[in-house]
Amino acid sequence: MTKDFDHIVIGAGISGLGAAHFSARRGLRTLVLESSQRVGGCIKTHPFAGLDGFWTEAGSHTCFNSYGNLLGIMDDLGLTAAVQTKTKVGYRLWKDGKRRSIGSALHLLEAAVSLPRLFTTPKDGQRVADYYGRVLGRRNYRDLLRHAFQAVICQDADDYPAEALFRRKPRRKDVIKAFTFADGLSRIPQAIASQERIEVRTGVHVSAVTPDADGFRIDLGDGTALTCAYLTLAVPPDQAARLMPDGFTAARQTIAAIAMAEIETLTLAFRVSDLQLPPLAGLIAVGGSFYSAVSRDFLPDSTYRGFAFHFRPGELCPKEQVTVACQALGVDPRHIAAQGETHNRLPALRAGHASVVDQIDRALAGSRLGITGNWFLGVSIEDALTRSRRESDRLFGPETKALG
Repeated sequence: MTKDFDHIVIGAGISGLGAAHFSARRGLRTLVLESSQRVGGCIKTHPFAGLDGFWTEAGSHTCFNSYGNLLGIMDDLGLTAAVQTKTKVGYRLWKDGKRRSIGSALHLLEAAVSLPRLFTTPKDGQRVADYYGRVLGRRNYRDLLRHAFQAVICQDADDYPAEALFRRKPRRKDVIKAFTFADGLSRIPQAIASQERIEVRTGVHVSAVTPDADGFRIDLGDGTALTCAYLTLAVPPDQAARLMPDGFTAARQTIAAIAMAEIETLTLAFRVSDLQLPPLAGLIAVGGSFYSAVSRDFLPDSTYRGFAFHFRPGELCPKEQVTVACQALGVDPRHIAAQGETHNRLPALRAGHASVVDQIDRALAGSRLGITGNWFLGVSIEDALTRSRRESDRLFGPETKALG
């Protein structure tokens, strides 16, 4: 029986769009379904209304020339030549109501004594707290590294799997080391979604997925249904468990145990003349109600400066968040030119996560169901795309046809 699509992807974050891109390159009729009204997931460039197109990132903040799968997609779409260099500015700590240097929390002697262990201590299966406390020293971890890692993953870092942080990847020397775009990182998901061989439908609720004659049936909230030969779930673990079709009980049970971390992000814009704060990459909070603040100073604007504060969920009301953010920036809230709020979710991975992924992969082996997301290898854009490529290769075999 003819299917409506060769491949349907549920979820239009970078994982799902990557999965769609890889199948479209193979010439497959590909549909992406997204419950929200936008594509990109955790990649969200927030434009401030009335500020002449000024924006700041509310989710992912940077890309690197070690992101090989991302760069391959960008090459396909003609985006690589449009990258913008990120101005080098440094981070500061926010501790006890003051901005401090990173070096103020570093114990150099302890680091020097501990550092040789970096070359002999395995990461696999280790908690972040145990691994980095050993290779760089317990006091360095307590006073600096714990907070720096929390700033990166926007959640408590102690129990996070060490191997999911700072995975080594080869660099492309023909591309800037750290880059963005003049209009922000959202250009990437928007470009993927705009391809002729990929259809994207937003604002679509998927109510159920069932096996259907060598493929799958996707029931939608409006009462209609779609069929496909191959299906990829590119949604958070709780949604993936809900949508898992019959016959995948082991995968469903394993996935359901993966927790999620909630993040409340406040984006703020100020006129340059209203801030006395020197240019900086951002603030790493040592304790307090937010994990980090990331600035837009890496791509300076002559009129405005922008910041994204990533707050712990449920601790402060919106007004209190504004007060805390302005205190950290040393500015009166009355000088805010524009603001926005975003709610993000990230996987709360734990040590030993690699064995969880192995269980999922064994349960999927030989099937036409793929599962991808930022909860397999790590939360970075490249980690998500690496998983999507692996699943595409498993489902469809080696790529033989280029998109054109």
